[in-house]
Amino acid sequence: MLKNNKFESKNFLSNFDMSTQEVLNILEIAKNLKSKDLNIKLKDKVLGLIFDKSSTRTRVSFQVAMSRLGGTTIDLNPTTSQIGRGEPIKDTARVLSRYCDVLAIRTFKQKALEEYAKWATIPVINALTDLEHPCQALADFLTIKEEFGELKGKVLCYVGDGNNVANSLIICGALLQVEVRIACPRGYEPNSFVIDRATKLYDDKSLLKITNDPFIAVSGANVLYTDVWSSMGEESQREQKDKAFNGFSIDTDLINKAAKDVIVLHCLPAYRDKEITDEVIESKNSRIFEQAENRMHVQQALLSYLLS
Repeated sequence: MLKNNKFESKNFLSNFDMSTQEVLNILEIAKNLKSKDLNIKLKDKVLGLIFDKSSTRTRVSFQVAMSRLGGTTIDLNPTTSQIGRGEPIKDTARVLSRYCDVLAIRTFKQKALEEYAKWATIPVINALTDLEHPCQALADFLTIKEEFGELKGKVLCYVGDGNNVANSLIICGALLQVEVRIACPRGYEPNSFVIDRATKLYDDKSLLKITNDPFIAVSGANVLYTDVWSSMGEESQREQKDKAFNGFSIDTDLINKAAKDVIVLHCLPAYRDKEITDEVIESKNSRIFEQAENRMHVQQALLSYLLS
């Protein structure tokens, strides 16, 4: 179905695992699945979910995506399985490979995800780690493409913590040659390895910009994006980060500095009137809930590729 396959061992652990053409193909398949111009059925296929982190959108969107493909989902809750009692990943991965056809894993360390992929004989999907949120980035660029048609020449400005979401936006932006600007307080920049590797993918190295001034970053931007300042597992840092991120909220002042046709994205859940104002979430510029829906469509496209 897809040309120029770059997936290593048919796993999707990082947006770096995809070629530019593969990203575009996944977005096209997702678009056609969403419009019902494409019907793919994967009868009797089973998706296993292993979520060490709590989830609403990721869990439900994967379950619905698999259901629409005609498959079944098994939710392997660590608190009610041997996973939570310390069974080695290499044992869990090999056993589940005999029961399931694909695994989607939401965990803390990227190394844990890679360990699953090492021992599993079925595809493993990154449903979020502390390093990356690759499925989210695919949904984000589908949303941008739906709005503007062409991605080339568009400017995506992310304001906030240089976290896993920021990392994946940087990688996808580099693959698609989209200008990405990251505005964050000093000391909260995205992963340096991600920045270095993504920069090498750009034809024009100046298309990736990291700054500590949100007003400079949003000037003329087509897309404004933010996420929570304190991710899961960072609760103890919340007070410190709230102080550090003062002035990095997406509000009407920032929107007025952006392009006239600017849209606003947030991967949710949102702390209204913190990293983004309630007014902006409910504004005509917001595409946040279209973005949330698109998680289901891109994951349906991704599953159909990995299992076809």
